[in-house]
Amino acid sequence: MPHISYSELKIWAECPFKHKLMYIDKIKGFIGNEYTAFGGAIHSLCENALLGKLPQDDYEEYFQHVFREELKKVPVSKPKLVIEMLSQANRISPEVIPAVQEYFGNFQVVSVEERLFEKIENFEDAEYNFKGFIDFVVKTEDGKYHIVDWKTCSWGWDAERRSDRLTTYQLTLYKKFFCQKHNIDPKDVETHFALLKRTAKKNHVEFFRVTSGPRKTNNASELLIKALSNINNQIKFKNRMSCDRCDFRKSEHCQ
Repeated sequence: MPHISYSELKIWAECPFKHKLMYIDKIKGFIGNEYTAFGGAIHSLCENALLGKLPQDDYEEYFQHVFREELKKVPVSKPKLVIEMLSQANRISPEVIPAVQEYFGNFQVVSVEERLFEKIENFEDAEYNFKGFIDFVVKTEDGKYHIVDWKTCSWGWDAERRSDRLTTYQLTLYKKFFCQKHNIDPKDVETHFALLKRTAKKNHVEFFRVTSGPRKTNNASELLIKALSNINNQIKFKNRMSCDRCDFRKSEHCQ
């Protein structure tokens, strides 16, 4: 069945023509770098640590192995940065489980890398599913479910980034379709980002809550429907405001 992910929605919101190049024409743009390799490796470590599959004594060796494998998939232009990232991971990883425990108190791990593939019910032109993977979900003693997405960064996020509409819509849509999948009242679900900070001098793991109430859910859903309508009707205008950060700028694909 046709589907759309948050990543695809974000590309469309950035520039419908870029979406057309990537998702319709299947032209590869950004394929990753040292930062994405680090993110993939530290996410894998967090996942296995939460599941109890990885003792803390094995963190360093595990990260190095996965990081090397991730680096094979991307161009590496900053070998010095790669070396620095090894020590940065060693500072972050011991703080992961203690940070989860401090933030949530007593909790139960409900799922890790939970797959969403749920029908988008309000789009009548065609059948589409929303596809996504939730980094992890925990349930606390008060009966609340908590959806969490890991984000790797340098020193942290400023207030503007923390409240950015499109950034927070990721969690809003994850909550919407998680509740739809499990038939859970949205009032019983909260959403959070967890920052894994490479260059911070302390507090290398930071959680913060993101509100995802009915109004925000409605706004995110409207954006999703608008994107699907444009995609389905092959409307693919260029957003010139986003050209300066586009991988296709001045390429043969976008003059």
